[in-house]
Amino acid sequence: MDARVADAIFWIAAACCSVAQIAIVRSAVAAPVTEPLERGLPRPRRASEVVWTIVPAIGLAVLLVVTWRAIQHAPRAATVPAVSAGAGGMP
Repeated sequence: MDARVADAIFWIAAACCSVAQIAIVRSAVAAPVTEPLERGLPRPRRASEVVWTIVPAIGLAVLLVVTWRAIQHAPRAATVPAVSAGAGGMP
């Protein structure tokens, strides 16, 4: 695969993940706190919702950095010239 295509795919995937993660964090932080409809149900814990949203976001950010460094330090595939066969079909 061409390096430019691989970079484009990486950045498109990173952008999609970033948009999704921002939406998830926003919904956990900005959601209104409501009382439970029934008396026996526990009230949602806002702090645990935020933690369960932020921890994966930090993990994704770390994964992005590690992946980007691996891509930048990966050796590029060298082009090997094709060897033509001799008259008898064998080199």
